[in-house]
Amino acid sequence: MKKILVTGATGFTGGHLAQRLAKEGANVRTLARPGEDCAALEAAGIEIVRGDLTDRDSLFPAVQNVEIVYHIAAAFREEGVPQQLFWDVNVEGTRNLMNVSISAGIKRFVHCSTVGVQGEIKNPPATEEAPYQPGDYYQESKVDGEKLVLQYIHDKKFPAVIFRPVGIYGPGDTRFLKIFRFIHKGSFRMFGSGKVLYHLTYVEDLVDGIILAGTVPDIEGEIFTLGGAQYVPLNELVQLIGHALNKTVSTKHIPVWPVWLAGAICEALCRPFRINPPLYRRRVDFFIKDRAFDISKAQSRLGYAPKVDLQTGLKRTAEWYHEEHLLD
Repeated sequence: MKKILVTGATGFTGGHLAQRLAKEGANVRTLARPGEDCAALEAAGIEIVRGDLTDRDSLFPAVQNVEIVYHIAAAFREEGVPQQLFWDVNVEGTRNLMNVSISAGIKRFVHCSTVGVQGEIKNPPATEEAPYQPGDYYQESKVDGEKLVLQYIHDKKFPAVIFRPVGIYGPGDTRFLKIFRFIHKGSFRMFGSGKVLYHLTYVEDLVDGIILAGTVPDIEGEIFTLGGAQYVPLNELVQLIGHALNKTVSTKHIPVWPVWLAGAICEALCRPFRINPPLYRRRVDFFIKDRAFDISKAQSRLGYAPKVDLQTGLKRTAEWYHEEHLLD
């Protein structure tokens, strides 16, 4: 059996990927930092190697005898941490992992980027060729990480493939819990027109695409956007979430710019004291920036075919939130 390394398996996407691979009979190893809880991964038969992306020497045991590396781990958006952390993990950590992967002779390196590297989409849906336009430190670091992988592909003939996931959701995720909770409690209000487009990807569909990126031949050097089969206006999305929760969603709209300005003031006042602001400008971005992507390249080149429609995925997610008592 091929030995496969998955980084980030203690997280949402990496965890789903590692467990799927193990369930299908692959010999899976994951890299986990000291102290991270890996009980569920161990129960699934996944080998745990303790290490840290920022410590290159700790990575050699992780890539030993590995054929495919799925690099999912990243420093994600988090307040109260130094900006440099994003570059230490998302750029230098990626460099460290690629260098030890080269020394180990791996056959395929699959790098998880993000559609966030393209920022706000001016002419949706965006293809992979749309320009870089990062909007925050996290996205800037992911741009630099993606460019580094492309450099290794060009200069070192490194056998890498890059994928950019779109709005990942599903049971086990809490990124979208806040909007579900607002709608469940009847307190959701739409900022702005609600006409901007939003695109989601059910996690199991995403895992299908990631595995294809690691196994389809002759795609080294390519970038693929992995998203759901449809994108919808935000007005429609919140109504679909309301339907999944059996709740009526208010159709009242609130002007967006006063809220954006309040977010800017909160950030300016709180950040010098390393206090998490009660409101961020990037949360307002959810209501004003188009997020719609063209997945036709992944469909044609990888055979990627999302199976879970938006209504079904939202219903499954809502049911999981209920079961975990997360909506109250």
